[in-house]
Amino acid sequence: MSTALIIGASGGIGQAVCTRLESSGVAVTRLSRSEHGLDLTRPDLAEPILDRIAGPFDLVLVATGALEIDGAVPEKSLRAVTAQAMMDQFALNAVGPALVLKHAVRLLPRDRPSVFAVLSARVGSIGDNGLGGWVSYRAAKAALNQIVHTAAIELKRTHPKGVCVALHPGTVKTKFTQKYLGRHPAVEPSAAAENLLRVIESLTPDQSGGFFDWAGKPIPW
Repeated sequence: MSTALIIGASGGIGQAVCTRLESSGVAVTRLSRSEHGLDLTRPDLAEPILDRIAGPFDLVLVATGALEIDGAVPEKSLRAVTAQAMMDQFALNAVGPALVLKHAVRLLPRDRPSVFAVLSARVGSIGDNGLGGWVSYRAAKAALNQIVHTAAIELKRTHPKGVCVALHPGTVKTKFTQKYLGRHPAVEPSAAAENLLRVIESLTPDQSGGFFDWAGKPIPW
């Protein structure tokens, strides 16, 4: 791997991935909302920025997302569902990555291996959901998984050596998760970056369209 584009580069995981790649000599292009104005919930602002990005990149990683948006916390029950909170979750966690995926055809090389990876979450798995709750976040991540799977089918036609996947980074100690760690074991962003890059480097085209955890194990849809 010699080039990478990291979307959400100022976040805990995104920043750690950038640091790890740059320490290995990879030329990293960083994009984020805080530093570059890339607000994926605002297509009118995001699309012009994405249009200006020129590839190809051996790796494109979308590391954006949020559990809480505008003070709306994950729902404990159906009674807490609101239309606005659900639409906000879909805008950031599903539509946003889809906007980036639109550019995958021109951002990824066609003549060599490449990876387009998006950070999803195990709670987006329908098959693994035995607890309920978190309706909007779960639904947005499940939608993201479908978007990734569908994009992988299309990309395979033009990028036979490419891989397009959804990845679950595990529970990571960031501002994103600090209120929800509880008793769950969590790792530092640097360790999460190591885990994710290890999985990314091991992926093959046959795994394109899949959903994998930080250890490279498949997660049910």
